[in-house]
Amino acid sequence: MESRITTRIRQTVAAGYKAMGIFITSGFPNPDVTLEILNAIDAGGADFIELGMPFSDPLAEGLPIQQSSERALAAGASMKTTMEAALRFRAGSDTPLLLMGYLNPVIRFGVSNFFQTAASCGVDGVILPDLPPSERPLVAGAAESAGVDVIQLIAPNTSDERIRLVDDVSSGFVYAVSITGLTGTGHGQSGAVNQYLRKARTLVTHNPLLVGFGISSHEDAMRLSEHTDGFIVGSAVIRKVDALYGDSSLTSAERAAALSRFVRDLKQGSSQA
Repeated sequence: MESRITTRIRQTVAAGYKAMGIFITSGFPNPDVTLEILNAIDAGGADFIELGMPFSDPLAEGLPIQQSSERALAAGASMKTTMEAALRFRAGSDTPLLLMGYLNPVIRFGVSNFFQTAASCGVDGVILPDLPPSERPLVAGAAESAGVDVIQLIAPNTSDERIRLVDDVSSGFVYAVSITGLTGTGHGQSGAVNQYLRKARTLVTHNPLLVGFGISSHEDAMRLSEHTDGFIVGSAVIRKVDALYGDSSLTSAERAAALSRFVRDLKQGSSQA
């Protein structure tokens, strides 16, 4: 039986669109507005949402997401507040929700306890960038028991054999990182990126394939997702949230409406027809 994440992606593609995932750091700019932000992203048409688990050492992240994590932690965000936000969001929405973060906080929380708690809060999947396929057994049993997908990543320097392995062991989708670098940075040589994604498309046969890192606009999303089932945007959303919530002249409703428009514009006109 397909998970809610896989089903949503396949339904979106079947309808002629690229699936869109949106990342936001839990607790940024403060835990009190996380649910408001999640709902605004949902209203903007996200096909799934990645809720970042704040961590003091987010190795794969560029400056915007690093700083959002630092600010969230300083404002009192924790694994507890992140799970609570997921539960409250799930109470009002069926949109697939993932947690994205790093292995250390999961181990500290207790692997089995983490996945059971995540599932009870309505979380559909988890992305752990520092979990290579060889270490997947650390979480696989607990994740499968809880019914939570574990999404694995590939990059431009990933070998064909390893891409096939990632596809074999992943559930939900395969996350194709567009660059061998940090989130929020450029794409490098577009020809090389397209060649990598075209190759990945032929090798990933069991799961949907989505691309992320360095996408800031609808044009970026359409160009990079030509050979994938969809795209993921993170740093650009963090920057937008920072600008909106740093503007004291805006009401909560105005911030939410502006964020929803921004998310909608990322996907607008993304028909494959």
